[in-house]
Amino acid sequence: MHIKNVPKVLALIPDGNRRWALGHSLSFFNGYNLGVKKFIDFADWCKDYGVKNIVVWAFSTENFKRSKVEQEALFNIYRKVANDGELVSRLHENRTRFNIVGNRDLLPIDLVKALQKIEEDTCAYKERVINMLIAYGGRDDILQATAAIVRDAVDRKVKTVSEDLFRTYMPSNGVPDIDLVIRTSGEARLSGFMPWQAGYSELYFSKKLWPDFTRQDLEDALTDYNNRQRRFGV
Repeated sequence: MHIKNVPKVLALIPDGNRRWALGHSLSFFNGYNLGVKKFIDFADWCKDYGVKNIVVWAFSTENFKRSKVEQEALFNIYRKVANDGELVSRLHENRTRFNIVGNRDLLPIDLVKALQKIEEDTCAYKERVINMLIAYGGRDDILQATAAIVRDAVDRKVKTVSEDLFRTYMPSNGVPDIDLVIRTSGEARLSGFMPWQAGYSELYFSKKLWPDFTRQDLEDALTDYNNRQRRFGV
């Protein structure tokens, strides 16, 4: 199906992996693993519909409150994906740049190195982008920027703070304003997701748990977005 007006920047909060696993009498590892595979399909669907820039929330700063076992299970899945040559080849075939956004100091060093290697290998691509939010929190994003500006203000490197200047200090500076945010699992909230970039985003909440999300569900979200009139406060 051709959709005339697709979002230039689409963000995804893929919620419901643990609940899906519980409902199918499986371990949370199985739920997360299937969720990552689903995102790989999702990225391909977005490409087919003409979406150029995807932002996906993979691991929040709040997720560090979960058990060490659960955290490590997720990190192991991301390690596996980062070292999957076939998946990395698909990024090159689709000329897709891969970015990681978040507090890298909070992550295992080997995982950061593996993800940064993909960043470096795909940095020349301009047409499509996948931004992976990992160890990311919206409040943390703003606090880091504020702390950096204060340090530079003390050194007299900053005299006046504008929106444009503030944004350059944010760890998420490379992520543009988001047109559409999709959150799955029936939760109708953003939970601190990119408060700066999502300020004027259209929001779409799917009742589907993330592993059950289908191409048709994406089409429904894009169709809904296509039918909206964005006003930006006017």
